[in-house]
Amino acid sequence: MELFKIQNEQWQSGVSKSITFIVTKDCQLACKYCYLVGKNSKERMPWSIAKQAVDYVLDHENDFNEESVIWDFIGGEPFLEIDLIDKICDYIKIELFRRDHHWFNSYRFSFSTNGINYHEEKVQRFIEKNRYHLSIGITIDGTRQKHDLNRVYKKTGRGSYDDVVRNIPLWQSQFPGNGTKVTISSADLPYIKESVLHLFSLGIPEVNINCVFEDVWKDGDDLIFQNQLMELADAIIDNGLYENNVCSFFQEHLGKPLDRKLQNQNWCGAGKMLAVDAAGIFYPCTRFAQYSLRNKKAWIIGNVNDGIDKNKLRGFLTLDRCTQSTQECIDCEVAEGCAWCQGENYDTADTYTAFQRSIAICKMHKARVRANNYYWNKLFRKLELEGIERERAKEHMKQPQIKDIC
Repeated sequence: MELFKIQNEQWQSGVSKSITFIVTKDCQLACKYCYLVGKNSKERMPWSIAKQAVDYVLDHENDFNEESVIWDFIGGEPFLEIDLIDKICDYIKIELFRRDHHWFNSYRFSFSTNGINYHEEKVQRFIEKNRYHLSIGITIDGTRQKHDLNRVYKKTGRGSYDDVVRNIPLWQSQFPGNGTKVTISSADLPYIKESVLHLFSLGIPEVNINCVFEDVWKDGDDLIFQNQLMELADAIIDNGLYENNVCSFFQEHLGKPLDRKLQNQNWCGAGKMLAVDAAGIFYPCTRFAQYSLRNKKAWIIGNVNDGIDKNKLRGFLTLDRCTQSTQECIDCEVAEGCAWCQGENYDTADTYTAFQRSIAICKMHKARVRANNYYWNKLFRKLELEGIERERAKEHMKQPQIKDIC
């Protein structure tokens, strides 16, 4: 099959707008760490709502003036609604052309899928039709043991590894070089090393991996986490896997004191994004929809009939690291790279505010920093020694060779 690639020099030449359609709240799986606590099979987006949402966005071109756009489709599992998605995407393309919209040919359709029905004919037809404007990530958590520990079928509790891994070769042939997303929770910490290595062995060169932001961590989890990452570092460096593979847990500039220039930046894009659900309600991000929240009411910013209430977005414009962090977090010696989720901040705050940062992953971040320092120290030392050996070899080759005299 032909390699699928983006043939679009205009794509994301500026900052892209992310517009998310929650096409369904249903999913084949009941992943144990899933933050979507309100999944169900009833709330499916009707075509009329989807059309209204597209029309609203395109009718207000001046309010959405980013140079590029990501039309994102999520669930639940988005490919359960492939017929609706296909219709939405066709309509978007027609309208962008008809309106001579500035997003014409500067857009992408984006999906994160559990991969179970990736091989089905309807999904493959959709991919073929949209291949030059498409981004698809399949979630596979690692080895069968780790994957099946959490990613289980909701009806039977059976693990889904076999049904996902069979589609990885097809996916990689269509989107070579695409990475997968791995989630870490307390129960599966002991399987990090072997899972990342397993994913590399499947031909997935980039493993984007993160700890859940929810407060699930137990005493001692940080030490298990650190040891697993250090063992993973050894395996990657000793076997030269760093030359062709990437694991997002290891980043060169992670864990430094906060650059003062970054104090007025927000880790999360909530408020700059837009999400719409089956009822046509607008949210600043999917994490502010009711099915994502355990403790708070949904943060609604409008709907497809009345539009967006910009006053309800004002707070998001002032969100930055300082306005939502304690002084301890700001002054932390390893602050750089410590992430947060704006929706989780809101859901766990003492009041109805997004200006209170959750620190549930603090000890996990610090453990990651320690392992990250180990990784880069070891890698630089290896490269340094290899460089010295190469220079010695070059010098040796320059020396005149003494020939035998007969």
